[in-house]
Amino acid sequence: MRLDVAGASTYAYTGSRPLDSRRPTVVFVHGAANDHSVWALQSRYFAHHGYNVLAVDLPAHGRSEASALHSVEAIAQWLERLLDAACVERAGLVGHSLGALASLEAASRMSERIDRIALLGPAVPMAVSDALLEASKSDVQLACALIVGWSHSAARLLGGNPVPGLWMPGMALQLLDRARQGVLHADLQACATYQRGLDAAADVRCPALIVVGGSDLMAPPKSAQALIGSIRDKHVVTLPGCGHAMMAEQPDAVLDALRTFFPRADATS
Repeated sequence: MRLDVAGASTYAYTGSRPLDSRRPTVVFVHGAANDHSVWALQSRYFAHHGYNVLAVDLPAHGRSEASALHSVEAIAQWLERLLDAACVERAGLVGHSLGALASLEAASRMSERIDRIALLGPAVPMAVSDALLEASKSDVQLACALIVGWSHSAARLLGGNPVPGLWMPGMALQLLDRARQGVLHADLQACATYQRGLDAAADVRCPALIVVGGSDLMAPPKSAQALIGSIRDKHVVTLPGCGHAMMAEQPDAVLDALRTFFPRADATS
């Protein structure tokens, strides 16, 4: 579906289901230079099991218009405007990487509107190497190759896609290649400059799920420990042998973690 958010056309995948005010809502927020498609399995499951789903394309990503947002705080503010545009009073947030930081910040700002958050592949601070930041400006192909290499566990770089015949790193590279000019750099800069992570975590009042990949090089499990320690009501799931691209590497395990964490909603036809 399309929504007007802050004066710009925004795309959100709903699982082919219309929004229903009687249902609870969950918003899926992708990571750097990605789009709603990374949530294909998880968003469709929730849409067909009693939830309203908004798997968004952030501004300048995927099918959404406007310019890329340059800070986590700006993305969090945009998420509030998204809820307003969709006439959603309360929602759960599921974010990956940059989307996890934005979901964390949004929950700290909108405690009265956010029921629970799931943070996948988070790190606080979320360090981005100077070499990667520079490459995202001057050599985007190199930056994409570095990200794909660091985002997948060693086994998945060689194969291992649950769907026979599909090459996981190749699909990830194609997704990054579709990003508009300047978007990858803006997203990485937003991750690198976000300083409010621990303060935001301390302000979170709702239950939180933190999912970390045991073999994540982009956001190593140790980089999430301070965040985990700062959140009052949390549940932590570690996916052994999983890299940062966890929705691709272990889609069923990610879905199982989300299904366990979010209250069961009555499915409707």
